[in-house]
Amino acid sequence: MALEYPEDLQYLDSHEYIRLENTVATIGITAFAVEQLGDIVYVGLPEEGTTLAKGDSFGTVESVKAVEELYAPVGGQVIAVNSAVIENPESLAADPYGEGWLLKIALTDPDDLEDTLTAAAYRALVEG
Repeated sequence: MALEYPEDLQYLDSHEYIRLENTVATIGITAFAVEQLGDIVYVGLPEEGTTLAKGDSFGTVESVKAVEELYAPVGGQVIAVNSAVIENPESLAADPYGEGWLLKIALTDPDDLEDTLTAAAYRALVEG
């Protein structure tokens, strides 16, 4: 099955994605990351109101195979946490770019986006 990499997103080499709407960054993990993890059994995320700096660990995704740290691709305040993914971790695999988002962050510095990857660059990275 071919994995999708939506063109409207920005990607990190650590497999997080960003969907930017004005100054709100929706953060999730890519379909590639979900596929590599396998059966996801737990998602741990911070509380709303938490302030993150770019590069901070903000939680974990655990599968039957591995535990992966999640890293903030941008800095700002967490304004929403997807509780549905916390309650049903396996739902992350069904729609990682839609219903499977993890956090929404009020972006404090647009320069945080300078080292993100385009969909084409991310595809080249993971598909070699």
